[in-house]
Order: sequence, then C-alpha cells, then structure tokens
Amino acid sequence: MTENEISYLIIKESIAIHKKLGAGLLERVYQEALFHSLRRRGLNVVKEFMVPIVIDDLKIDCAYRIDILVENKVVIEIKSVESLNDLHTAQTLTYLRLGGYKLGLLLNFNSIVLKSGIKRLVNNL
Repeated sequence: MTENEISYLIIKESIAIHKKLGAGLLERVYQEALFHSLRRRGLNVVKEFMVPIVIDDLKIDCAYRIDILVENKVVIEIKSVESLNDLHTAQTLTYLRLGGYKLGLLLNFNSIVLKSGIKRLVNNL
C-alpha cells in the first residue's frame, strides 16, 4: 500500500470520527478513536511511537513520540487547537525528517469541518 493510499484511508476514518464526536475534545480522545478505527481496517498501526535521536555520539532514546504511525510509512500528528500554526507544521516536518518518513498528516480535530483542519506534509515524496 502506498503512502497516498494509506493517507486516503486515514482521512476517511478521521472525517468519520469527527462527524461522530465533533470538535472540542482532548487530543487523546481523537488519537484513541483513530488508532482503533485504523486497526479495525487491518492496518499496522502504532501509537506513541518512540523514535530516538542521534546527534554526534549521543543517542536520546525517547526524544519524541509520533502520535500514530501507520504501516511504518505515514506519520499522524493530532491536534485539538484553535488553529494550526507554523510550529505545528515544523514539528511534524521534523518528525518526518528525523524518522525518514515521506508523508505526514497534521490533523486538527478542533475544526467545525475537519477538512479545513487537515494539513498534508511531505518529506522527499
């Protein structure tokens, strides 16, 4: 399955979850719901995926955690904020770069319509 095919399924499931739950809940609620929904579809999904960072001769084992990693290809960063900003984008792009992933979805569930809260980010795709 390609990154684009995976992202299509992620967006489809995210929209369905947003329609059921609405906006304004904690990020953790959306993370759990999306994790469960993607696993039900038979995808390989890991939440709170810890990625080490190596800088010079120092390895930091739990430097950051990806909210959800799908099929070891697509990074999902979940937010429930008033609006996405440049820092959210930079954070997700850093996750892509450091992990060597090509595609990330930044999802802000605190949107009236989820479509306006989706940001697709690429790293050498």
